[in-house]
Amino acid sequence: MRTAANLSNGEKARITSVDLRHPSARRILEIGFTPGQEIELLNKSFFNDPLAFAVRGTIIAIRKDEAKSIIVE
Repeated sequence: MRTAANLSNGEKARITSVDLRHPSARRILEIGFTPGQEIELLNKSFFNDPLAFAVRGTIIAIRKDEAKSIIVE
């Protein structure tokens, strides 16, 4: 199982699902990380947290823990 946290800088992937057991799952879905969307990891901050993603034409930074709940292919 590959997650958004495992992507390399500049790598694109398609979201297959979001782990709904994660405490922030609802927020992750509300900000645009929904199944079927293509995302691109733009930048990893110092110590790899937070991570900046391009999704739905915007840049969104989320914590690495949250990115681990986004399953990609």
